[in-house]
Amino acid sequence: MTGLTWVTAALCAATLSLAACQTSRPVDRSQLAGITLADRAYADEAADWGISPRGTLLVGGYHARTPTAVPGARTIATADLLRLLTADPSVVLVDVLGGSAHPGLPQSVWLVDAGLGKGFDDPLQAKLGERLAQLTGGDRQRPVVFYCLSAECWLSYNASLWAVALGYRSVLWYRGGIEAWRAAGLPMAPAIGGW
Repeated sequence: MTGLTWVTAALCAATLSLAACQTSRPVDRSQLAGITLADRAYADEAADWGISPRGTLLVGGYHARTPTAVPGARTIATADLLRLLTADPSVVLVDVLGGSAHPGLPQSVWLVDAGLGKGFDDPLQAKLGERLAQLTGGDRQRPVVFYCLSAECWLSYNASLWAVALGYRSVLWYRGGIEAWRAAGLPMAPAIGGW
């Protein structure tokens, strides 16, 4: 990555400003290949607040401390996610943070508020199922990574639970989310696609 690209990525990461993330050249996952990270926790991604995993969706109060695991999914840390993204270009990255446009991980699909809903029979689950089928080409073995703002965001936890309930076999929950990615100094970019 060129020096200017790193400066732009650092500004984007430091400010979480979409304007700072918009460049003439989008951040491509292939640009992650030359980056190595120490195997350590970034931000609060490994914090254990003693909250038990649950197999039901959290409804309301989404900005709160989360468990360390999602039943049926695998929690992935920043360094492991970086290695996965450089090794497997088929990985689907899904940003479920609500609100306005924001920078996220390179080549993420932003499914705004995909972690909302009231239960596993909610109409939002059907919508998520349709979109995941499109993103994975119907391959329920394909790795799908859900993330949100931080380890204090239940939206990605809920979306991971939904994907497991929909029969996806390689669901990964990036618990640290945008804050951990940013703390590691990794490049960020606007999310693509959407619903």
